[in-house]
Amino acid sequence: MANPLFSLEGETALITGGTRGIGQAVAVGLAEAGADIILIQRSEASVETKNAVEALGRNVHVYTADLSNKDDVEGLVPRILADGHTIRILVNCAGIQIRHAPEVFPGADFRAVLNVNLDAVFTLCREAGAHMLSLEPSETTGRRGSIINFASLLSFQGGLNVPAYAASKGAVTQLTKSFANSWAKRGVNVNAIAPGYIATEMNTALINDEARAASISERIPAGRWGNPDDFKGTSVFLASKASDYVSGHTLVVDGGWMGR
Repeated sequence: MANPLFSLEGETALITGGTRGIGQAVAVGLAEAGADIILIQRSEASVETKNAVEALGRNVHVYTADLSNKDDVEGLVPRILADGHTIRILVNCAGIQIRHAPEVFPGADFRAVLNVNLDAVFTLCREAGAHMLSLEPSETTGRRGSIINFASLLSFQGGLNVPAYAASKGAVTQLTKSFANSWAKRGVNVNAIAPGYIATEMNTALINDEARAASISERIPAGRWGNPDDFKGTSVFLASKASDYVSGHTLVVDGGWMGR
């Protein structure tokens, strides 16, 4: 039997960005810990994560939404609740990246990144959090709910040619603290995870730049780039009873990068 400190039996997790990469690994990790999963996808065409969760014997539901569309985002949680679901865990993992030199960064691209990486996160935290606050504490975790926002090393560093992404992820860490300050005493823990350099599709441009990729690898104390499965345990921890006294924290998962 799994350690009850890390059990998510009977919980339901709403996850954005779960069709690939880190989000997919998190969805599978939470399901392995006992949670049922609600996936937010652009379309129903991607079934890899759904199939992986179902293979674990967990329930999975797919809702389609464009996270860059304000109306889609604002209507998402009401749609899910109207179908009778109870959301105990929210994972905001969806994000986009657009690269330009700062002096030529288009305003439209800047706004597009913030729409998905920040505005959608705020709206889903607000809507799912309000729902969680209305619930009785869970028998499994002892609290009403858990929210996990995905930040980045660029919550702390500026990066190169990614001012919109850096701005959005810096804001996510502050948003996380702000919600946590209001909700921790009311039974909803809000935390963030800041990935380091992870071998995912979003980092293809960096990986393909041999010189830059080599310089990054040399600085990572762990001696390797991360992979999506490195986020299973951290997500289960922040969603479970094990993290009961952890709130407003940004957990860096970077192989030691920030310690250098």
